[in-house]
Amino acid sequence: MTTGSAADKPPSQAKRADAQRNRDAVLAAAAEVFAASGVDAPIRQIAARAGVGMATIYRHFPTRADLITAVYRHQIEACAKAGPNLLAAADRPLDALREWIDLFVAFLVTKHGLADALHSEQDRFAALHNYFLDRLLPVCAELLDAAVEAGDIKPGIQPYELLRGIGNLCIGHDHDPRYDPRRLIALLLQGLRQPHAS
Repeated sequence: MTTGSAADKPPSQAKRADAQRNRDAVLAAAAEVFAASGVDAPIRQIAARAGVGMATIYRHFPTRADLITAVYRHQIEACAKAGPNLLAAADRPLDALREWIDLFVAFLVTKHGLADALHSEQDRFAALHNYFLDRLLPVCAELLDAAVEAGDIKPGIQPYELLRGIGNLCIGHDHDPRYDPRRLIALLLQGLRQPHAS
């Protein structure tokens, strides 16, 4: 007889838990592989890193576009959830805003080929872009408002403008190793600060 928590669960519940673990492992592995090799990386490379068979990947994600979309939705969700946690833990809202922007930039600079991969499925790409805005704009707004209220940054900065500006600064990172968008983003954040803020 098997011991441990899985034995206490009904078979269907244990199968669901196994399926969720496999799905999470595939998403984590795919995110790493996409960041290193782009979204056209071989599926077998993702399966090997996740420690699952190819059939497991195709059971959860029947097409490459399904997998790409799921990976980036998962990463958007993680970025969205991080904002309030950083704000609650930081000594100052400006510190939370900086840390969150670091996470946002890390997300942007690792999405090699996302637009091209989903371009042929315009509806899917539009839905992912809308999800991106729906989840991240309110988080950015909360962080900006807190930093303004604390007197750390100037009022009047719109969340969409900030995210769009950061996104534009990240363009070209893939093709030019001499270009580090984080340096310019640090200068951008410096320009948002109130003169007395340190």
